[in-house]
Amino acid sequence: MSLNTAEPLTKPGVGQKAQVTKKGIWGWMLFDWAAQPLHTLLITFFFARYFATEVAPDPETGQVMWGWMLAISGVTIAILSPVLGSIADATGPRKPWMAFFGACFVIGSCLLWFAEPGGAGMVFWILVFFSIALFGESFASVFNNAVMTDLVPREELGRLSGNGWALGYLGGVVSLIFVLLLLVESSPGSGVTLIGIPPILGLDAIASGGQRAVGPLTGLWFLIFVIPFFLFTPDAPRREKVAGAVSKGLSDLMRTIRSLPKTPSLFAYLGSSMFYRDALNGLYAFGGIYAGGVLQWSATQLGLFGILAALTGALGAWMGGKFDDRFGPKMVVTTSILMLIVVCLIIVTTDRDMVLYIPVADSGPGFAPADIAFYICGALIGAAGGSLQASSRTLMADQADDDNMTEAFGLYALSGRASSFLAPAMIAMATDFFGNQRIGIMPLIPLFLIGLFLLPWVQQRNAKA
Repeated sequence: MSLNTAEPLTKPGVGQKAQVTKKGIWGWMLFDWAAQPLHTLLITFFFARYFATEVAPDPETGQVMWGWMLAISGVTIAILSPVLGSIADATGPRKPWMAFFGACFVIGSCLLWFAEPGGAGMVFWILVFFSIALFGESFASVFNNAVMTDLVPREELGRLSGNGWALGYLGGVVSLIFVLLLLVESSPGSGVTLIGIPPILGLDAIASGGQRAVGPLTGLWFLIFVIPFFLFTPDAPRREKVAGAVSKGLSDLMRTIRSLPKTPSLFAYLGSSMFYRDALNGLYAFGGIYAGGVLQWSATQLGLFGILAALTGALGAWMGGKFDDRFGPKMVVTTSILMLIVVCLIIVTTDRDMVLYIPVADSGPGFAPADIAFYICGALIGAAGGSLQASSRTLMADQADDDNMTEAFGLYALSGRASSFLAPAMIAMATDFFGNQRIGIMPLIPLFLIGLFLLPWVQQRNAKA
């Protein structure tokens, strides 16, 4: 892996190795659609909130347990991602790796069905099952991201990445609507969904069958919609046998890590993205728990919030891709981080009795001032988060050589996970220390600021004039 830091970055050969059909492009983009429910249904809007409020002993304890689970999982993913990526670069094909980790994703998600309300004896195992699903999706994404640069020329990478993220957010919207209309109760104890029918498939509302079913739904959703990728998207040719590739991959990885100080743009970007993506993931992971505990939102309210955030996320990713191709990804990343810092400031100064520390009347859950403020935050999180993730992927591709792309995205995953224990652990400790879920979100702000501080040292390849 190398960078020429003395001259503007250019890489005209990216994406020009082979002719790729439209089916191949759509197959790659559908991976984001297939994987999105893990983030939308499980982490952000339904399962995390359900675990904290109905499975764990109480919401504060649930937030602490969830935080430590994400922290431990993040460290494990950080250690293994670049190793697996480097080995995959040596062997060549990425699809076998994606198939294995995709199976882990599906199995872990389906096992979440056993998260019964008040099931104290299953709390540990539910956290283990979720970790398995998270491992599977995270590792599969490393290999999928590496495929991106084989599909289109460099000048189209921003649009491709943005369109993929936008399609993923739309998948989140469709899955959210399905869950709201057919699976979860519209309000606690109602026994019916948003359209006035009992949860489908005979799911027991009293036993939270609808909310537990989002786990199997997430796994089956991925299993179905990832098929076009395996059928139509081209894979890298085989290079070496696995036995020899392990030693070569590890050797290449060590050489790359040792050379990082000599590639300041890559070094700075890995450091920057390590902090700002950790903060963004923390915002996603605890937003639903915050809304359930601080604002006392029902699953339906949270689902409507999720639809709003996913729609603005699709728009943000699509628009971010266009701005990426026009001005370069660094401008998009910087603007998105600034927006997310504003969002965090609004959240930590808002609860049912105040907005931006200004006292307001609490008219109960619904559309009180605090609810409206959080809906606005959700729209901003979606728009800024969508554009940030899409352009981050493009900016990473700017830092790597074609032959080491999977290793590069393994390092990208490492940078996203190396400090991934920080946001969950800091939120868990702050929540535990202050006994306040709202104040627990505060540590995300310095993480975003550190990421912003490191961006001036990051180079991008020439954008369109």
